[in-house]
Amino acid sequence: MTSHPHRATIAPVPAGADRPRWSVMIPTYHCAAYLAKTLESVLQQDPGPAAMQIEVVDDCSSQDDPEAVVRAVGGGRVGFFRQERNGGHVHNFATCLARSRGQLVHLLHGDDYVQPGFYRAMGAAFTAQPDIGLATCRHLYAHADGHWFGISRLRQPTRGLWEAALRELVLHGDLQTPSVVVRREVYERLGGFDDRLRCMEDYEMWVRVAAHYPVWYDPECLAVYRFHQGSNTARDSATAENIRDARRAVDVIAENNLSGLPAGWRRFVLRRNARQAIERAGTFLDRGRFRSALVTLREGLRLDAGVPVVLRALRCPVTALLRLGRRLLRGA
Repeated sequence: MTSHPHRATIAPVPAGADRPRWSVMIPTYHCAAYLAKTLESVLQQDPGPAAMQIEVVDDCSSQDDPEAVVRAVGGGRVGFFRQERNGGHVHNFATCLARSRGQLVHLLHGDDYVQPGFYRAMGAAFTAQPDIGLATCRHLYAHADGHWFGISRLRQPTRGLWEAALRELVLHGDLQTPSVVVRREVYERLGGFDDRLRCMEDYEMWVRVAAHYPVWYDPECLAVYRFHQGSNTARDSATAENIRDARRAVDVIAENNLSGLPAGWRRFVLRRNARQAIERAGTFLDRGRFRSALVTLREGLRLDAGVPVVLRALRCPVTALLRLGRRLLRGA
């Protein structure tokens, strides 16, 4: 076990306790409208209670009733635990990890879901390479209605050990939590998610794992990350908290003193996030969300104020105005 002031200590499962192969831990907070799909996607692949723990851990939701969904969909198969007070999603993740009993832990947000074959493919990875710390697959992005609108980048064309995992994860990130399975022993050794981070805690966690363990990658799209206006991602994007958190994540990773990080990684990551911020600001301008656009531009330039980024920022409002003009002309 590791002890860290900002990371939950994950104690080993007590000796003699039942140890299923899987723990599917489903953190929820104000997302009961999506939870049925999440549960159904797991239950359709359920190998039975001896092999899989399935439990919803709710962060004291006050606007909906996830327990009612668990009763209706779970049919007694799915456990439910409710926090006494809202502690934030990183604290809720820690509770999920502490309550897990399985050898393999899958954190599946209550508004995301998995595709058929997810558990078979991820389980096969740990059977083929028992020393891996993490297995992941390609994922899809979906709107609130479940319709897909994007796909994660292809990391390598065949399933197997991901040799460039640490470099790719540091420089580009883009692993969404529903696509990731981690051996519980890894959390016991490295600790839980860092509570100094509000949006990028998963990015830092996967980098930390990849720095200590081999990683497995499957190019099949077996998980779905749902984006909706009530999600943490949408809220943090509107306030640019995700951009501020990118700098904090870089600082935390640097503080870890990990070996094997590529040279110049800090500058590259900050610049990449700055460019993404400028692009996002343009999207906000297109939608008339001027306050979000301005704060996003400002925070992007705080990450990197180099000439290429500044030029992108200067072009951003001009490009948005040109797009608006074209739309007006087409409507005339």
